[in-house]
Amino acid sequence: MGGPRGAGWVAAGLLLGAGACYCIYRLTRGRRRGDRELGIRSSKSAEDLTDGSYDDVLNAEQLQKLLYLLESTEDPVIIERALITLGNNAAFSVNQAIIRELGGIPIVANKINHSNQSIKEKALNALNNLSVNVENQIKIKIYISQVCEDVFSGPLNSAVQLAGLTLLTNMTVTNDHQHMLHSYITDLFQVLLTGNGNTKVDSSFLSLYDSHVAKEILLRVLTLFQNIKNCLKIEGHLAVQPTFTEGSLFFLLHGEECAQKIRALVDHHDAEVKEKVVTIIPKI
Repeated sequence: MGGPRGAGWVAAGLLLGAGACYCIYRLTRGRRRGDRELGIRSSKSAEDLTDGSYDDVLNAEQLQKLLYLLESTEDPVIIERALITLGNNAAFSVNQAIIRELGGIPIVANKINHSNQSIKEKALNALNNLSVNVENQIKIKIYISQVCEDVFSGPLNSAVQLAGLTLLTNMTVTNDHQHMLHSYITDLFQVLLTGNGNTKVDSSFLSLYDSHVAKEILLRVLTLFQNIKNCLKIEGHLAVQPTFTEGSLFFLLHGEECAQKIRALVDHHDAEVKEKVVTIIPKI
């Protein structure tokens, strides 16, 4: 696995590392409160749909009104509210497809060019939810280079940078678009090694490798460790050799404490966890 695509795997590994801690910690906090009953209210104007009190799932007609409003208005307050509403609705799979079919992806993506940083962030957040849909990724990929430029040229630890990193993480979960990031590997390391608490990891992260942790979480963090180790190597050799800053995810995962915790899991009572550990130990 060499060349641009191999380098893309490295980039993907870094991005997955950047977003992994947030996702895994949320697992440890349990599920959200039970699903609310979702309904469709009577027809409202597009601006009414963005007033903050309307939290039902929008139907296709309402989404079309909202997209028209987003495309036609120049009022930054309305633009931001419309993007928030679209982003919230794009969290539902049925709406991810509807927004694409209504031509909404380029309308939303156009707002990442906006001079208002809050609008840019909300546009990236909406694209992030839309990117969960594989068909949507085909349309979103044309904006990857621009998102990378914004992420790596903007202020460190800014809301825009974190929203952009989240979008890039979603876009590189599979190997379809990873090669598009090969020229940004150095920038990815710079962000991950110099970022503040939002892009770094507390040492308590390693407690997720304790034997009493739920099987689902253990398998996820073990897979994270395995993927990052694999992605940092191309054809058996380290693709890059950075100095890992204390407190970074890479510093923790390359440390002896993490290695000891993983070795101890070889005696885990669950066969699937034990099997995963056996495949990882040679990489430590």
